[in-house]
Amino acid sequence: MNLLSSVSLLVGTCLLGAAAPAPRAAENQSITVVVSALVSTTSTVKLYFYNTREGFLKSGKWAFSKAVKPEGKREFTLPVELPKGEWAVAITQDLNNNDKVDKNFIGIPTEPYAFSNNIRPTVAAPGFDECKFTVDGPGKVVSIVLKD
Repeated sequence: MNLLSSVSLLVGTCLLGAAAPAPRAAENQSITVVVSALVSTTSTVKLYFYNTREGFLKSGKWAFSKAVKPEGKREFTLPVELPKGEWAVAITQDLNNNDKVDKNFIGIPTEPYAFSNNIRPTVAAPGFDECKFTVDGPGKVVSIVLKD
């Protein structure tokens, strides 16, 4: 194969590759989670992000989690990138830093907790549908008040 043929083949392959659409990655949207009324200004706050009904509030079934140190403040803002869809957030504040949610003898948390949509359960844990919010574009703000 001569040089001209090789260059033509290379240029043609590059042009064909450039014309083909690249596979699309999941489009993440930037949202902001604002957590207020922290009980402690030093204890870690853990946020658990769920995107399925089946996994909601089940240990290890969250899509991802974040831990935030309040750094002396009673409120913090956390920017997060989420794929479009339905999401729910559960939050706990580990007051004694034992890396678990402490509960009383009937299973009710004794440390502060909260859910997206500021759902305040009275008898049982909330469901995904009560806590869900929709991510359908950038700029969404999810405000959550921690329950003592």
